[in-house]
Amino acid sequence: MRRSISGSSGTCAGPPVLVTGAGGYIGSALVNAIAAAGPSPIVLLDSSAHNLAGTGRHEAVVGSVTDAGLLDSVFSRFRPSVVYHAAALKHVAPLELDPLAAVRVNAMGTYTLAQAALRHGVSSLVLVSTDKAVNPHSIMGASKRLAELTVAALGGAQCRMNAVRLGNVIGSSGSVLPIFLEQISRGGPVTVTHPEVARYFITPHDAVAAILAGGAAECTGRILLPELGEPRRIAELARSMVGAAANGAGKAIEIRFIGLRPGEKLNEDLMYRTEVREGYSGSLAVVRTPSPTPAELHGRMEQIARLLAGADLAGIVEAIQAMVPEYQPSSVMLAAMATVGSGAGSGAG
Repeated sequence: MRRSISGSSGTCAGPPVLVTGAGGYIGSALVNAIAAAGPSPIVLLDSSAHNLAGTGRHEAVVGSVTDAGLLDSVFSRFRPSVVYHAAALKHVAPLELDPLAAVRVNAMGTYTLAQAALRHGVSSLVLVSTDKAVNPHSIMGASKRLAELTVAALGGAQCRMNAVRLGNVIGSSGSVLPIFLEQISRGGPVTVTHPEVARYFITPHDAVAAILAGGAAECTGRILLPELGEPRRIAELARSMVGAAANGAGKAIEIRFIGLRPGEKLNEDLMYRTEVREGYSGSLAVVRTPSPTPAELHGRMEQIARLLAGADLAGIVEAIQAMVPEYQPSSVMLAAMATVGSGAGSGAG
């Protein structure tokens, strides 16, 4: 990938802030919130040049968190004090078909970024995580759990590292709300995977507030949980939206159940049974999660890197389950593992 560093830092005061995945839904909202809060220079890192278009008043870097050389260049030049790590591949069903990309970007990318942060004296790193990392059935969730374990293992006095575990962010790419609105605009059908499927939701405003609060938390190596309320059944949400759209229109819109997709669960969990709430940092619950030692983490992630290089999907899943025994591969993943030469898809982030 061609790497570029552009923009003009001007005369901003305050410690620089790095946002990875800065062109995405949450990343761009984070950038706007940080810019509105004060004069700190902001460095934007994203793998998509298109997503970074129009960010001239910030430093824009096109590249991936998996690129250690690029990260060293960025950290050396801009010296960020705080890193908000929002870069990720996050769509469950497509990643079941491209599992190496999920592991490469979400797990190894976080590990590469955390190591760079330690090398360059970053004071705080906040990982944007997901409830899908808890008892995962998908490779996306398992890869995000590896990311959580990375910050839990490597966070310390040198660099505070924590993960903010969010629910579904309303309106984000892949969220059901814009999908339902688009389906309703076409007259239906509105597709729901299962009558009983339920999800935790969080507004973009609350998600950004939680992530920024995570940057101010004094703890390290912890999972930080915002208040997410009760999960909401997706079928009820669909009926509500269809009812609102059909009011006075005189046309019924069908709700069609299509079945859970590979890697999806009926219900998400917010915590592992082995995790312990230790108190609060502001409005965020502070959760201690079992984690490997730094030496154990380094050994396992180096093993996964070798397996990725050889496109050894079965070996990767075995290595993941050694760290995340709760991970239950989907039928699609099991079939891919059993197929000679499977799982060699590539992805970038």
